[in-house]
Amino acid sequence: MTVYPFEIHLGAFTITGYGIMLMVAFLVAGWAYARQLARIGQPDTIAWDTVVFAVIGGLLGAKIYYAILVHRWDALLSRGGLVWYGGFAGGLIAVFAYMWWKRLPIRSLLDAISPSLAVGYSLGRVGCFIVGDDYGRPTSLPWGIKFPQGAPPTTALDLQTQFHVAVPAGVAPGAVLAVHPTELYEVGLAFLIFWVLWRRLPHSHAPGWLFGLYLVLAGAERAFVEIFRAKDDRFFGPISMAQVLSFAIVVLGAVLMTRYRAPAITAPSVAGNG
Repeated sequence: MTVYPFEIHLGAFTITGYGIMLMVAFLVAGWAYARQLARIGQPDTIAWDTVVFAVIGGLLGAKIYYAILVHRWDALLSRGGLVWYGGFAGGLIAVFAYMWWKRLPIRSLLDAISPSLAVGYSLGRVGCFIVGDDYGRPTSLPWGIKFPQGAPPTTALDLQTQFHVAVPAGVAPGAVLAVHPTELYEVGLAFLIFWVLWRRLPHSHAPGWLFGLYLVLAGAERAFVEIFRAKDDRFFGPISMAQVLSFAIVVLGAVLMTRYRAPAITAPSVAGNG
């Protein structure tokens, strides 16, 4: 199967499929968060304020992390170059700042937002797929995808020079190779995580436990998919920087789950004196 980038051209302005899906991801995540807020008796305006802070912090974090990776600060002004872990960190910092500013119950809200983070990530990866970005290594499996106009194209030359991926001997440099559609792997796994988290609310543990579970599942998912990714940041032998960060997130999530595993404490009811 061959996939070409989805783009809408309006004169000199171009709307990419990634941009569209990023907007959809934030809107759907905000809607899911608002639903969970209603469940715990919080106003849904918190959800849409959070979306604004997450967008600003996420985009800044993603661009800053990318600029650090490529050692070029002018990359901050480029159109591309959004790294998810940078966006996750930047968005989380901005959301924490908003919750602190408004004096909100942070741990309860982190639990409520956890399913939204997973579904937003799933939809965002759809955007990566339809523009041919963040794909995997070459494969002969029947579901392999060719991205002749990807970012970069999946030609033998691009895979070798940009990702240091080994290609079969005798393949012409300009040959377009089928690769693992790792974007779709993440779409499916992240949606499964969303379903698991959605079903666990409400839960019987102390606030913060579900967010810990989200970190464990999200970190494990990313570490697994990285096995198939075409990457140029494998600084630790076969282990990529994203996997190192994923392992750290899994550990952090496990710590939170352990700390908040005790049953939630509810205020005792007070009987009337009659």
